Amino acid sequence: MKFSLFVHMERSDVSKPHRELFEELGELAVIAEDAGFETVWIGEHHGMDFTIAPNPFIQLAYLAAKTTRIRLGTGNVVAPFWHPIKLAGEAAMTDVACNGRLDLGIARGAYMFEYERLVPGLDAMGAGLRMRELVSAVKKLWAGDYAHQGEYWSFPKTTSSPKPVQADLPIWIAARDPNSHDFAVATGCNVQVTPLAAGDAEVASLMERFKTAVANHPEVPQPKIMLLQHTFVADSPQEAHQLCDDLSSFYCLFGAWFLNKRPIHQGIMAPLTAEEKAAMPQYSPQAVRKSLVIGEPHEVIARLKGYETLGYDQFSIWIDSGISHERKRKSLELFIRHVMPAFA
Repeated sequence: MKFSLFVHMERSDVSKPHRELFEELGELAVIAEDAGFETVWIGEHHGMDFTIAPNPFIQLAYLAAKTTRIRLGTGNVVAPFWHPIKLAGEAAMTDVACNGRLDLGIARGAYMFEYERLVPGLDAMGAGLRMRELVSAVKKLWAGDYAHQGEYWSFPKTTSSPKPVQADLPIWIAARDPNSHDFAVATGCNVQVTPLAAGDAEVASLMERFKTAVANHPEVPQPKIMLLQHTFVADSPQEAHQLCDDLSSFYCLFGAWFLNKRPIHQGIMAPLTAEEKAAMPQYSPQAVRKSLVIGEPHEVIARLKGYETLGYDQFSIWIDSGISHERKRKSLELFIRHVMPAFA
């Protein structure tokens, strides 16, 4: 099982300069490359300092100039916010910039906050249908001249300019339900899954959905599957306890963004009250400790060995958490020093 890093610029304090966040992003990516990580992933988000990446290709192109080996992935671009010609061209140009190290992750998106602002009236079903149409069109634009007449986009004969360096640029689909797994496998795409509050039972269930999709399409070479999970390594039980408290606060805020009901000022949502947090027992510190991968090295190794046994090809450390850059770096370095050798 290979390891990767899922990382964004994030802030909850307007006094923290965005440029400083940009430099910290670069530092974490270089640490990951030096440790032999497979990929660094950056997703797309708009209007929120909770996750800052209006166009992940810009950050990936920046990281391409700071690195030489690590792959660079969008985790993920939001399908309904892109025209097929624009996505094909920008992805290809990024692949040129990084000399063939791009992985293109695509999702339907999740935040109603973003849907309301970029595609008013859009819902999850409509976003998913757009994603399916987009994937096929992007592949055909990379292949050569292609005219498209679809439900959501239409354009005359066009090709991607430039073309990717990679002849078969990897595409990853964020999947949860069985239909999404089936679509990804049937179209030759890799799969990225993210369990949330249901713990290892959901990790196993997501793998079963993937295996079912693979079995349903024996004509397609088996794609890869990546597990994305918040993961933090502590050097003491006390630090692990504090991390659980901090990730509980992060997930409560995460849930509030999804509910899309609280006021937002300058891209930042105010901290939740104790009463608001208590109304989300699925994100309590105790639930977080059970669901996420948090603990001392031996605890983390045991959890990840289980995921490797299930058949996951890649495990991505989701390091966004609301904690300081210094604490993120410490956890990452503990993971590299004490956890990765168990998977050498």
